Amino acid sequence: MTEELFREDAYLKSCDATVTRVNDLGGILLDRSVFYPTGGGQAGDKGVLRLASGEVVEIVTTVKGDGAENVVHVPAEGAPTVAPGDAVVAALDWDARYALMRMHTCLHLLCAAVPYGVTGGQINATKSRLDFDIGDGSLNKDAITAEINRLIAEDHPVSARWITDAELDANPELVRTMSVQPPRSAGKVRLLDIDGVDLQPCGGTHLARTGEIGKVRVSKIENKGKRNRRVNIVFDN
Repeated sequence: MTEELFREDAYLKSCDATVTRVNDLGGILLDRSVFYPTGGGQAGDKGVLRLASGEVVEIVTTVKGDGAENVVHVPAEGAPTVAPGDAVVAALDWDARYALMRMHTCLHLLCAAVPYGVTGGQINATKSRLDFDIGDGSLNKDAITAEINRLIAEDHPVSARWITDAELDANPELVRTMSVQPPRSAGKVRLLDIDGVDLQPCGGTHLARTGEIGKVRVSKIENKGKRNRRVNIVFDN
């Protein structure tokens, strides 16, 4: 399996790595990587692999493969070929990754501002959303915008820690998603903790403090059924 450097430090922009395999679909596997694979509603990272020859392999997205293929780098069509044993520098498209980190952290604040179960979500660099089962409740776009921006301005620290599967099972209230279970790995689960604001399982990449998010707004709230409402978030530039 690829060593997932982004789990411990989401601010790493590049790393030295070695190609371990090219799978049947042309996906490139490395011994270690800073690239986050699509998962948990967050888009996979893009960037480049720089070869010792000076050639550059453009990576258009990163996904999870079969079995132990936990991080698969998908090259652009016509990119230079690589082979097992090749040394590379794996470098992110940092602007795209950082926007995803801002958005993903912001959605945790949205969870805190909207106290209902989450039925779905999507995290993109310019617009993101969460779907909520609100029952007989109601949502106010301006009120949610004001609450999220208040939490951003308070600049809460953000950190991650691991608990065991047993600890999660003993504390089911930590799981906000109603239909999807959090990712479990080797008997443990990663918790994202926004101090005093939100605590829930999450395997994505996040900021160190909420103040880095910048000002946002709820662009619209959509009716997606009798009980479901979709809350869309954009950066308010």
